[in-house]
Amino acid sequence: MRVEVIAVGTELLLGQIIDTNSSWIGEQLALAGLDTHLQVKVGDNVERIVSAIRDALGRSDAVICCGGLGPTQDDLTRQAIALVLDQELVFDEDKADLIRHMFGSRGRDMPDNNLLQAFRPAGSRFIEQQPGTAPGLVCPVSSSGEASGGEKVIYAVPGVPWEMKEMILGTVIPDLRDRSGETAVIRSRTLKTWGQSESGIAELLSDRILELDELGNPTLAFLASGIEGLKVRMTAKASTDDEADVLLADEEARVRRILGDIVFGADDDSMESVVLAALGAADLTLAVAESLTGGLVASRLVDVAGASKVFRGGVVTYASDTKFSLLGVPEGPVVTCEAAEAMATGVRKLLGADVGLGLTGVAGPESSEGRPPGTVCLAVDLAGDISAIELRLPGRRQQVREFSCITVLNLLRSKLEAQGPTSQ
Repeated sequence: MRVEVIAVGTELLLGQIIDTNSSWIGEQLALAGLDTHLQVKVGDNVERIVSAIRDALGRSDAVICCGGLGPTQDDLTRQAIALVLDQELVFDEDKADLIRHMFGSRGRDMPDNNLLQAFRPAGSRFIEQQPGTAPGLVCPVSSSGEASGGEKVIYAVPGVPWEMKEMILGTVIPDLRDRSGETAVIRSRTLKTWGQSESGIAELLSDRILELDELGNPTLAFLASGIEGLKVRMTAKASTDDEADVLLADEEARVRRILGDIVFGADDDSMESVVLAALGAADLTLAVAESLTGGLVASRLVDVAGASKVFRGGVVTYASDTKFSLLGVPEGPVVTCEAAEAMATGVRKLLGADVGLGLTGVAGPESSEGRPPGTVCLAVDLAGDISAIELRLPGRRQQVREFSCITVLNLLRSKLEAQGPTSQ
């Protein structure tokens, strides 16, 4: 069964609200083994909503409309669905009583326009779950496009995420599975990498991608995700969870063999969580000295639960004189590997840690010390074993800062892996 998602709301087109609902719905459809090939956004215009639904029905078996079910003039989804089905909107007195009761139970007077939410297209039914005042709809569609017992179906759910989620999980997904007779599941696993470009990874995996194009299952896809690294997503479809897991485990092993040590984690792993786990396993503590990243590395580290067992703290020595006075960096240029090394050693000693990181450079947009934007110097001091690199990173100011963060942590990861198991 093919499903499409239509997100309704002019605010989505203007970028005032980020459409996280469609991505969540897509994830739930995949977990249920249902295919979704297209998601669109449309503004609060009844003609355009009608056009979007008709187009979707021409391609797919089911359409999920998200948003536009409120009581105001710009909530047009139920009206648009009625036009698509060529059906009248009928008033449901039982639903009106429920909406009145919701307001009364909260000690609030109900504006009359809320009764607009008690209308539904003839031949449709309300979704049983209704955590808010906006009821959802299940609208069967015949091949002629009219309401029926139906070959196709339109669902409408509110845009409020917690209301939408309850309806999707409680009614929409079970109803879709019943209609489709679908017993398959779709599962994904994501490997996270750093140290190679997207095109470089595609080249490394080109032979395997060609093989999978012939097989059709599983599939591989790439996603560049900034500070989260470059992701390689493997997706498998099978009759059961266990069968899908076997396919994914086999594919993961193949991809890891091809990509080697640029793979730093999988699924929910982050570079920070992987590095902190490695430090904890080696019974090592960490301190960070940051200039161009301004505390970003420390912030990312403390986002990981349990970081306090490893991370002793950090200092932001943004001005040159603070590098000299606090960390013992020799006076002179500070966008150098020598300065980064001194920062790493200085903070390690200052905070009594086993490992120190030092980051300095030019985030941009202007040059500094004659060095162009994107020039960064990163250092790791592992109990006196010091390594440093100088790089020219791409992107604007924020990208340079983010890339510096994940790169210095990857430098530490590689150093720990090369050293092997250790303890104080």
